[in-house]
Amino acid sequence: MKRPRIKALQLVKAEDNHRKIGMQYLVRNIIIPLSDMTPENEWKLIRMASSKHMGISERDIRDLRIVRESIDARKKNELACVYSVLASIDGHIRTAKNIQLFQPLQVPSVPAAAPTTRPVIIGAGPCGLFCAFELAERGFLPIIVERGEEIEKRTQSVKAFWTKGILNPESNVQFGEGGAGTFSDGKLTTRINDPRCTRVLEIFHACGAPEEILYKARPHIGTDVLKNIMVALRKKLTDKGAEFLFSTRMDSLLVKNDRVRGVKLSDGREIDTPAVVLAIGHSARDTFAGLCRQGIQMQQKPFSVGVRIEHLQEWINEAQYGKVRHFKLGAADYQLYEHLGERTAYSFCMCPGGIVVAAASEENSIVTNGMSYHARNGINANSAYVVSVSPSDFGGVHPLAGMEYQRRLERSCYKKTEGKGAPVQKLSDFLNDVPSRKPGTVKPSYTGETVFTSLSDILPSYVVSGIKQSLPAFERKLKGFMHPDALLTAIETRTSSPVRMMRNDLFQSVSMGGLFPAGEGAGYAGGIVSAAVDGIRVAEQVARKFASEDGGKTI
Repeated sequence: MKRPRIKALQLVKAEDNHRKIGMQYLVRNIIIPLSDMTPENEWKLIRMASSKHMGISERDIRDLRIVRESIDARKKNELACVYSVLASIDGHIRTAKNIQLFQPLQVPSVPAAAPTTRPVIIGAGPCGLFCAFELAERGFLPIIVERGEEIEKRTQSVKAFWTKGILNPESNVQFGEGGAGTFSDGKLTTRINDPRCTRVLEIFHACGAPEEILYKARPHIGTDVLKNIMVALRKKLTDKGAEFLFSTRMDSLLVKNDRVRGVKLSDGREIDTPAVVLAIGHSARDTFAGLCRQGIQMQQKPFSVGVRIEHLQEWINEAQYGKVRHFKLGAADYQLYEHLGERTAYSFCMCPGGIVVAAASEENSIVTNGMSYHARNGINANSAYVVSVSPSDFGGVHPLAGMEYQRRLERSCYKKTEGKGAPVQKLSDFLNDVPSRKPGTVKPSYTGETVFTSLSDILPSYVVSGIKQSLPAFERKLKGFMHPDALLTAIETRTSSPVRMMRNDLFQSVSMGGLFPAGEGAGYAGGIVSAAVDGIRVAEQVARKFASEDGGKTI
C-alpha cells in the first residue's frame, strides 16, 4: 500500500474556511507500538488510532494530517511512535486533554513596498536569506551582500581546505552562501515557540527538502541535500528581484546624523540605503571589530568551549533502542546536559552517522564542527561536548574580549600540534591524564590530519574538569558514553556568538537608526531555524520602517 502524501500544519489566514474542510481538531499523544507497525500498515494504524482517540468512526474523518512524529524509547522493549495529527471531521467532538479545536496560525500583516525599495542584507546565512525572502515576497528588492562564495564555488573551497589544507579566509565552513549550518547537519530542531517556524520549514520544503521535515520531532536535511536547497532558494529570490553580491565584504557603514545611509563594500562600491540588516553570523570577527570602531553598541555574551566526541554509531543505537531494528528507527541521536554549579556541561550539534570537520576561518588556528549527510549512514556518531564559559573567563572588559578568547584557544590548539593537524585523544587517556599514541576502536573521522596527544594542556582547566565531572552523569543517561575508546578532537569554540549587538523594540540598533542587528551573529538566535525566524521578524520591522517613511501599503 502506498502511503498517502503527508501534509503538515501550514500558516493560514484567520478567515480559514471550516465549512470547506469540516471542523479541525488537533489530536496529540497517539501512541502506536513499533512492533505493530510495518511500511504497509503504518497509515492505516494511524487512522484507526486517531478515530479511537477521538471516539468517532473512521468514516467520520474527512482528512488527516500528521503534524508531529517522534519515537518514545524510554522502554527499550516497548518502543513506540508518538503522533500528533490534525483531523478534519463533520460536526463537533468533545475536547479533552489531548484533543482541542484547531486554531489556525495567523500570518502577521507586513507592509508592501514600491519596486525601487532596496534594503541591504549583510550575510547569506539562514537569517539573511529568510529576511530577504520575506522582503521579496512583499515586493521589496533586497540586495544580499555575502563575503563568501555561492555554494557551488564554496564547496570547492571547503574541499581544498579539507584535502590540501588550503584555507580561503573569505569562503570556508563559516563563510559563504547558506552560512555555517550548510556544512553541518542541516538540523532544524529548535526550542523557540514561534509560528514563523512553520513558515521556515515550508520554505525549505518548497526548495527541495524532504517532506518529513514538516512533521518529524527532530527534523534534519543533511549537508548534501542542503547544498541543492541553497541553489533553489537563491533562484526563488532572484526571480523575485533580489540581488546577490558574492565574494563581497561590507567594510563599513555609511552614516549621517546617527542613522545609516548605506554601506561601503570591499571592492570600493557604495550602496545607498536607509535600512541595513546585519546577518553576519558568529565568526565575522573583522566585521565585529569594524562595527565596534564605528560605535555600534555591543556587549560580551556567554558561550561554550570544548571538544567533539566520537563513538561508533552502533553503540549509540543500542544505548537508545536496545536490540530493536525497525524501519522507523534511523541513526540514533542524543542530547545530554549536567549542571556543575556555576557551569553546565552538555552535548551540542549531535551528528548521527556523521564526521568531524575542520572549520577554521583564520590562518594558524584549529576549529572543529560536526557534519552529517541526509542518510546519516557513517560509522561514527559525533557531538560537541562543551562546557559553558562566561565573561569572567575572557580576561577583559572590552566588548570583543570573548572573541579574542576564542582566537587564543584556536591558535593554542594549532600551536600544540605545530600545525600538523587537529589534536585528538582517547577518552580513557584523557581521564588518566596521559597522551594518546594511537586510536582504539573508534577511528578519527576528521576531515584533515590528526595528531594524537594530550588535550589537558590545550583546553582551559575548568573545561577539562567540567568534562571529567559530567562524564559519570552522561554515562548514567546514555550507557556506553564513557567507552574508553571514545575519541575527543579539539577544539570546539564556535558554539554561538561571543557578542550581542544591542537593539530596541523595533529591532534597530540602539546606536544607529536604520541598522538591524539580526540572527546568531548579533546574539539573537542559535541554529538554523531560530536564525531564519529572527530574519523574518527583522524583515517585518524593515517593511514597517519603509511603510512609515514612504507610505507603503499593508498587506
